[in-house]
Amino acid sequence: MDKELALNPNRVVAYLGKPAKEFTKADIIRFISENEIRMVNFMYPAGDGRLKTLNFVINNLAYLDAILTCGERVDGSSLFPFIEAGSSDLYVLPRFSTAFLDPFAEIPTLSMLCSYFNKDGEPLESSPENTLHKACKAFNEVTGMEFQAMGELEYYVIAPDDEMFPATDQKGYHESAPYAKFNEFRTQCMAYIAQAGGQIKYGHSEVGNFTIDGMIYEQNEIEFLPVNAKDAADQLMVAKWIIRNLAYQLGYDITFAPKITVGKAGSGLHVHMRIVKDGQNQMLDGGVLSATARKAIAGMMELAPSITAFGNTNPTSYFRLVPHQEAPTNICWGDRNRSVLVRVPLGWAAKADMCQIANPLEGPSNYDTTQKQTVEMRSPDGSADIYQLIAGLAVACRHGFELENALEIAEKTYVNVNIHKAENADKLNSLAQLPDSCAASADCLERQRAIFEKHNVFSPAMINGIINKLRSYDDKTLRRDIEGNQDEMLKIVRRFFHCG
Repeated sequence: MDKELALNPNRVVAYLGKPAKEFTKADIIRFISENEIRMVNFMYPAGDGRLKTLNFVINNLAYLDAILTCGERVDGSSLFPFIEAGSSDLYVLPRFSTAFLDPFAEIPTLSMLCSYFNKDGEPLESSPENTLHKACKAFNEVTGMEFQAMGELEYYVIAPDDEMFPATDQKGYHESAPYAKFNEFRTQCMAYIAQAGGQIKYGHSEVGNFTIDGMIYEQNEIEFLPVNAKDAADQLMVAKWIIRNLAYQLGYDITFAPKITVGKAGSGLHVHMRIVKDGQNQMLDGGVLSATARKAIAGMMELAPSITAFGNTNPTSYFRLVPHQEAPTNICWGDRNRSVLVRVPLGWAAKADMCQIANPLEGPSNYDTTQKQTVEMRSPDGSADIYQLIAGLAVACRHGFELENALEIAEKTYVNVNIHKAENADKLNSLAQLPDSCAASADCLERQRAIFEKHNVFSPAMINGIINKLRSYDDKTLRRDIEGNQDEMLKIVRRFFHCG
């Protein structure tokens, strides 16, 4: 049996016996007809970074065929700030490859993600999903390769503290029950995400855990596998929707907010990337980081100041980007180094057959571990518009191939020390800094916008909208103004608690 189909948890894939990317309208109609599905949901991302939903009762086969073929109208001015009410009608059309059974619906329901189209039947230029599509297309046209991505989705679960088996403060990394309280919740989320098509790598409890006013805050993470960047964004969007819905059912609160309180771990949305050609990972060359990877890193070094405009979108984002919290503050990269902006994770480059060493009864594994090498951007957080963020990273990596001195830039920005240690102060002072506010990020995007607009990837209207939103927070000196003022910080945190 095809390895992509064997053990696949997506019930639509299992029933139809074909990969999701091969789904047709006839497949969707057959699945609905033969499985007594009574409703269809269209889901699509809006300007606030969340999925919106349109519900359809299946009146009859003719109506089902109509909605799958023609989609439906929606009010774009209520979904995106850049669309005028006088010409606001948009179409949403389902993408059959995204079909999944809604795990929360009492009435059997099939859900699908949608694409936006304008009045002329063309993909909406400024929609988040189409922007990512254009970014991936431009990357392929310039490099001849495919841009892949995966996210590390960090979040806090909040519930009344039972005071039994208390976890050690800020020591929750990979903790087991009973010290970690929400492992079962996380694994149920993972099961639902996988059933919805999410390609999950693993899940675990994270560093952050603390109590405030009788409530326990426990940080968790679900990490995905690298896939085509467009699929990676879809999977993260659905995952956030599932985590929130299951939490609501169980009476928990959830936040993807970048920072909750001073001195406690913030939540990031680290994005790993790899570049693939003819099915082969191009990130390594002879067991070391390839020129291809270093060019992509150079592009991220150049555009790092403006990537925060997509990945760090509210004032609390910049309370996370401070020293000594395993969050980046300076523009640099390095190997296995969590103080840098772009990290090259440990990549199975050792020649030892560790499986055979751990399991003496096994023969040689001969496993191609080069496919596992990625590079990781560590600045983004849960406030990000996921499609815009990954599109911005695709643009940055493409830009690296357009720079004549990319390898020189990569060499100059490489560090192999913890830059926040006192003995490395000279190195730290030589590095450019990330923006410290939404206002500063907006200024950086304004200066570098031409690169993002190149190849018609980001529309000028979208860039204008992002800049205007960031500047509306008027937070240029906010981080400095409320430093040490816990009450003021908590007011801001509450305002952006359910961001993204």
